[in-house]
Amino acid sequence: MNEIKLTQFSHGGGCGCKIAPGVLTELLAAMPAGVVPADLLVGTDTADDAAVYRLNERQAIVATTDFFTPIVDNPRDFGRIAATNALSDVYAMGATPLFALAVVGMPLDKLPRAVIGEILQGGAEVCRQAGIPIAGGHSIDVLEPIYGLVGLGVVDPARVRTNAGARVGDVLILSKPLGIGILSAGLKKGTLSAEGYTEMLRWTTTLNRAGARMADIDGVHAVTDVTGFGLAGHLLEMCRGAKLGAMLRFDALPVIAEALALVQAGTATGASARNWASYGDSIDLAADAPEWQHKLITDPQTSGGLLVACAPNAVDAVQSAICAEQGMPGTVIGTMAAGAVRVQVA
Repeated sequence: MNEIKLTQFSHGGGCGCKIAPGVLTELLAAMPAGVVPADLLVGTDTADDAAVYRLNERQAIVATTDFFTPIVDNPRDFGRIAATNALSDVYAMGATPLFALAVVGMPLDKLPRAVIGEILQGGAEVCRQAGIPIAGGHSIDVLEPIYGLVGLGVVDPARVRTNAGARVGDVLILSKPLGIGILSAGLKKGTLSAEGYTEMLRWTTTLNRAGARMADIDGVHAVTDVTGFGLAGHLLEMCRGAKLGAMLRFDALPVIAEALALVQAGTATGASARNWASYGDSIDLAADAPEWQHKLITDPQTSGGLLVACAPNAVDAVQSAICAEQGMPGTVIGTMAAGAVRVQVA
């Protein structure tokens, strides 16, 4: 079988193919309001990671879906990355996944069945790692390959962690390093090293299971996962939900080494520019900040890390929870502050 390069079929890979935040806001504003039952604890109001519906006093269902076009050429790796990314939204709510449904769109006239099978096997492998089954799904014949999951989880309604509960003085912790979009752009350009690809795969297939542990830490006030809108975009959503500002320490940001070298040399995704165009007027960077710093904080993260806002006395517990799941404790990158809904980068 001839080698198939999956990225040749996609106009934008991974979470970089998300609709730009500014356009999405406009589209959602035109959506008519529907019935909102009292048991719908989290819906569309705060641009959160998943919907949450209370079943009873002790149980709530967490539901989400996420899918995208290929970010890598290897079909099994694509399936693993897409599945890890989809389950991240369940973990970000403090929930434990129950099962998943597969979302599959494939150009059947272009991709051999064996390649499609490898994608599905990669997704199933991650679900086994998460301890859940793929219990069904839906498939269609399309022009570009897409793959992802519907994720269903369960959480105590009193322990739900949304992106909107941050408080003044909260410490911001990021569980994974930045740079996935930059590495994917390097892959498409043929400038990504084998070591860089290994590092990219390492982080994009690391489940954010620490999120489920956050539900049991009282000092955790808000959690989200950093994906297609970049660190600055998802932090700005956290600020809007809490009606607060945030202070980021640029020199504290964890960045994958090869991604830093690539972005400083000019490599970035088109999604980074779209992100900045959508929300850059709410980000305060130094006037003389080099362009690569803009690109880094707006870089779309496919299967990125958790962004946690917690009380200062909960930092050790949060970092211990992250370390227990991925072997590294996460990084303190800033704080929440009173004032305008803006992100200041120092």
